[in-house]
Amino acid sequence: MKKQTKFQAYRLSVAPMMDWTDRHCRVLHRTLSARALLYTEMLTTGAILHGDRERLLAYDQVEHPVALQLGGSDPADLVAAARIGEAEGYDEINLNVGCPSDRVQSGRFGACLMREPDLVAECMAAMGAAVKVPVTVKCRIGVDDQEPAESLYRLVDLCADAGVGSFVVHARKAWLKGLSPKENRDVPPLDYPLVHRLKRERPNLTIVINGGIATLDETEAQLEHVDGVMLGRAAYHEPAILGQVDRRVFGQGEDIDAFQAVELYRPYVMGQLAKGVHLAAMSRHMLGLFHGLPGARSWRRILTVEGVKAGAGIEVVDAALAAVSGAQNERRLRRLEAGEAA
Repeated sequence: MKKQTKFQAYRLSVAPMMDWTDRHCRVLHRTLSARALLYTEMLTTGAILHGDRERLLAYDQVEHPVALQLGGSDPADLVAAARIGEAEGYDEINLNVGCPSDRVQSGRFGACLMREPDLVAECMAAMGAAVKVPVTVKCRIGVDDQEPAESLYRLVDLCADAGVGSFVVHARKAWLKGLSPKENRDVPPLDYPLVHRLKRERPNLTIVINGGIATLDETEAQLEHVDGVMLGRAAYHEPAILGQVDRRVFGQGEDIDAFQAVELYRPYVMGQLAKGVHLAAMSRHMLGLFHGLPGARSWRRILTVEGVKAGAGIEVVDAALAAVSGAQNERRLRRLEAGEAA
């Protein structure tokens, strides 16, 4: 697949989400959109430098454009991890300055780095000098009692001076004490106007907005103000939304519906099954494909109940798909009969 230019890809991206956006998930998302920029889960520098690198960094070539998100705060370790990511073929290296979990804070990375913008800029300068692919930042607008208009601008300006040209901004604060990571996705209020203002006042920078954006209508409205939109939970829980992205956001390509996505994903699933990968590792990412459509409940039930069994194969996906098709045919028949009766 031909890689997209940076600006094209940034118009719509899928957020890195721990335990969700693994390589199987990203291949599914790629069947729905050829152009959206995909991100790995956040990987710590320690995991990459000392862990099972082959397993952690594995991806399929169809995933391009795909970015590697790193978690860390030591410039030397980040440089080493960035070089590894570049050597593996990732299209971008992104630093997480937004995750609010306790585990992340104890490791001195994620959202707590909003308090250390000089260190973040030092890390970005070091990575930028070490690799040729873009190095970018994903951040919050602030943490705890910080004033967002000050904390966000200071971080962005210092990193821009260090050579960073692209920022993904989750448009809400993170409260590092008193709120769980889940609550940090919902409780602090969103401040879209601040991110819009950042773009107006820093027009030379690529600004991507993230947080609370659930539909493509909302995406298109945001693109009137910023360069790109990053979808998070909406893209995961209702992945079919990505099937309209290429046409509506990039102005190219045709829509891919959920049935087509399953057929496009099928060869990948069969190939992974042949390598010994459990079906559930892939089918769990498909649960929301038919969200809101007739048969969606049966689809989820069959994949959830049958997909986790030992030896589960592609026949489970076929049975789930047949249940959806049957439900939709039944609905069409009822509508036809109602029309004839009228």
